[in-house]
Amino acid sequence: MNLDLRLSGGKKLKSPPGRETRPTTSRVREALMNILREKLNGSNWLDLFSGSGVMGCEALQNGALKVLAIEKNKKTAQICRDNLLSTADYLSEVKYVGVIQSEVNAFLRKTSRNIKIEGFDENTIFNFVYLDPPYKNEKIYAEILKSLVIGKWLKKDSIVICEHSAKIPINPESKWIEIDRRIYGSTSLLLISHPD
Repeated sequence: MNLDLRLSGGKKLKSPPGRETRPTTSRVREALMNILREKLNGSNWLDLFSGSGVMGCEALQNGALKVLAIEKNKKTAQICRDNLLSTADYLSEVKYVGVIQSEVNAFLRKTSRNIKIEGFDENTIFNFVYLDPPYKNEKIYAEILKSLVIGKWLKKDSIVICEHSAKIPINPESKWIEIDRRIYGSTSLLLISHPD
């Protein structure tokens, strides 16, 4: 079953078949873009467990300059790449997009950041990270947050957005600073920042 997936501006995107992915609802996407819009211009966005890439596409549409998406499934990664490229082409400004097919933690823990994608290099760090793993695995949030810090993927004022089930609250270790927490039906968003 394919969903009719559209950006908040109306642009249609490809949707991965089946139930393996769970695209973020339009309500949640629109709410998040309203929260972040003023900070997105010219930013770098890292989309983890990217699925269709719809969050990265929303970020591009709202001013992000670079979007790098990490997706484990080969077919889904190709759909994500198609969606990001078509969104970048649709916009009038220069944008840089890339998709890497990899397990997320394996990618974040690589000692060499040899990213061979135009606009990205070993020194690329991110203003925003969107973290949307399968809801059934709540332990993975702590692992990914630790890898982001150890691997120096973040700027000092970067914001990490954790999408998770509203039934299972995510409480990162004390070094993380909670910026905002919102609930939209069965979905919750936690916005956090790391001081280092």
